[in-house]
Amino acid sequence: MSAAALSMREQHAYDAARFAELVATAAPEDWARPSPVAAWTALDVVSHLVGWPRDFLRASADLELAPLDVAADPVAAWKTHTADVQGLFDDPAGRMISNPHMGDKPLDVALSEIYTPDIWMHSWDLSRALGHDYDLGAERAAAMLAGAAAMEDAMRASGQFGPRVEVPADATPQEQLLGFIGRDPYWAP
Repeated sequence: MSAAALSMREQHAYDAARFAELVATAAPEDWARPSPVAAWTALDVVSHLVGWPRDFLRASADLELAPLDVAADPVAAWKTHTADVQGLFDDPAGRMISNPHMGDKPLDVALSEIYTPDIWMHSWDLSRALGHDYDLGAERAAAMLAGAAAMEDAMRASGQFGPRVEVPADATPQEQLLGFIGRDPYWAP
């Protein structure tokens, strides 16, 4: 099924479940492994995906979610976090976010625009940190690259993306996207 055929809540559930599969494969010693994100370990990837959305929800939607100790149990923390966020997709209840970068918009729309793609992209990071390949999907990678290229200046100015990594002219859409966001698509631990 193509990503375009999924609703916002279905896409989040799908991406979060794929990430959960990766988290579940990690042995305790794997959490200290380096990731393709400079200075991040495998555990840092999970901590990022649990921490920033909870902070974002508190600051932008006045939603307080219980703190989670990712380091103590990454699998349990991811499971709880995913259930919390999926609950917001499943029952948005007219919740809104108000954020200086995004303006005012429905909470589920905001999460779908910024958080779900973050899970999707960081799935590659965690997979590579664990020594596995990960297919982001050519169609979705090409669509994301087209959208990102249109706002490259703002993305680079945010400081959240590294400098572009050059890839060969015949690189796949996934390799092009990874290079665009500052990842070496051929990175290995």
